[in-house]
Amino acid sequence: MNAEHSLLLGNLAQDYYFSKMPINKMVEKYSLSRYLILKYLDEALTNGIVEITIHSNYERSVELEQKLKEKFNIDHLYVIQDPENLAKRDDRIAAFAATQVQAIIQHCKFVALAWGETVFEVIDHFVKVERDDLRFVQFMGENMKYRSSTGSMRMVQRAASKYNAQYYTIPGPLYIINDEVREGFIKEPSISRALRVAERTDLLLCGIGTIESVHSIPLWHEHETAIFPNVDLEKVAGMIFGRPYDINGNFLNQASDKTLSLSLEKIKNIPRRFGIVQGKSKYKATLGALRGGFFTDLVINEATAIRILNELK
Repeated sequence: MNAEHSLLLGNLAQDYYFSKMPINKMVEKYSLSRYLILKYLDEALTNGIVEITIHSNYERSVELEQKLKEKFNIDHLYVIQDPENLAKRDDRIAAFAATQVQAIIQHCKFVALAWGETVFEVIDHFVKVERDDLRFVQFMGENMKYRSSTGSMRMVQRAASKYNAQYYTIPGPLYIINDEVREGFIKEPSISRALRVAERTDLLLCGIGTIESVHSIPLWHEHETAIFPNVDLEKVAGMIFGRPYDINGNFLNQASDKTLSLSLEKIKNIPRRFGIVQGKSKYKATLGALRGGFFTDLVINEATAIRILNELK
């Protein structure tokens, strides 16, 4: 097989399997007959250019998905059945989410990323794809976990490396208590550029946290009352986009937001907001997120779905 023919097979396979392009569109694009396109797709499979893996462990609970969709206004909700070996649960969720996210990225130009172990694991399951027109961007400041592989800047770098794409960072802390200093940061060219790019985001990917995630970072824990002034921390059900919210999906710090970030209004205008939840311990945080309409897409496990439905009862 010569290099030119091999490249053709690769392009056909990418359009068909990744971009989900209909055969009739491929006929127009490549000026080939339907017969030849199908023949070349089979040839790509035979020659190892395409490898198809059936992930039977992605079993979903359609019944639970339907029950939750009846309760909440969300476009895409996936409930992944828990495996017998619970040690494999988080990896199963991350792998499934990666497949869904990459399908969406096919139609995106700008992708915004949060940080954290959940997002890290999803990116780790990405399949390598060449996209020189794609950009990854931070939409909020760094979490200050510089000794962790799941830190802010490393996340966009890691995702960009999967696509050989460019990325933009926000070289500043997540929380800045002094309002004037924070406004000054936002006007700095390196940060304002990233925020302008984030405004154009087609897809946002993030996990859900709890107030314990703030406690886990000594600097934030030490200055907690200054970061969240006039916020009753007992009412915090979860943390998202760096902000605390209650069980009903109401943000608790809107009157005094100390977050170096894209505004909540602009975040909510992002067309696709994809969330992933690992572990049933975050069921209250997930319930608040569903009530608040934070996501257009959400992947959760079976145990979390059951706990949410029981809580509603």
